[in-house]
Amino acid sequence: MAWTVTYDLEEFRAAAGGFLRAHPVRNTTLLTVVSSLAAAGSGRYGADPPVYGWWAGEEKGPAEGAFLCTPPYPPLLSPLSGEAARSLARTLARDGELKVTGVNAGRETAETFASAWQDFTGAVSTVGQTHRLYRLDALTPPDPAPPGRPRTATTADRDLLITWCEGFARETDAVRGDVTAQVDDKLGHDGITVWELDGRPVACAGISRTVADMARVALVYTPPELRGRGYAGAATAAVSGAARAAGVRELLLFTDLDNPTSNALYQRLGYRPVEDHLVLSFSASAEQGHPS
Repeated sequence: MAWTVTYDLEEFRAAAGGFLRAHPVRNTTLLTVVSSLAAAGSGRYGADPPVYGWWAGEEKGPAEGAFLCTPPYPPLLSPLSGEAARSLARTLARDGELKVTGVNAGRETAETFASAWQDFTGAVSTVGQTHRLYRLDALTPPDPAPPGRPRTATTADRDLLITWCEGFARETDAVRGDVTAQVDDKLGHDGITVWELDGRPVACAGISRTVADMARVALVYTPPELRGRGYAGAATAAVSGAARAAGVRELLLFTDLDNPTSNALYQRLGYRPVEDHLVLSFSASAEQGHPS
């Protein structure tokens, strides 16, 4: 029983891809990040090379857990057994090459890893963000719908979308990596829908590439001066309906649990809670140890 750690994306996909694709809902973020890295290159989220790893319960056996890290962001973990989570903390603490500033995972896995990390390094964790994962059941578009219509964003919308994405990043702290690269990446696969009123975009909703019959809605944004008119809900319903019509089986999204407005909105549209995720930060004062 051991972790294998690599900087090679293709090695990781070959070893852990089957495990991730077999559980696309709970592994949604790992799947979409891997998809973006494969399409946009290793610099998609930062200058430092991403690190990947997988857990096998038996020697040369199939992967039963996985993680990836795109510095400077914290490691992103799949659901892990307690043994696998503790073993990963020990492996990363012992190696010391990857600077671990926190962890991003489902609540149970995140808390188990953080407890082990404290045992091995002395670092104390604090909760930075709490997210709730939702899965679309039956789509219920807004009724009545706000005025306007949806359309797929194009490169002509690029500058506006960059400005909106910057606003989204300031408000939510949910944007990973360069904002311009994110917008370009989504435009490259027709991954942004705008809600347009009288020829003017008033809101947007993005969606990830489809992986293992799963896609995740993200970057739902309305400028502050246009909020409260139903545009974001209409854009989200439009992008969700288009994905369903295209054959996407699992449609997901994350919300910040501190935002009751968005949580209520997505539930009205037919999204149902799956599980909570924690983004934990580790204290910078404790020096990483090297357990035996």
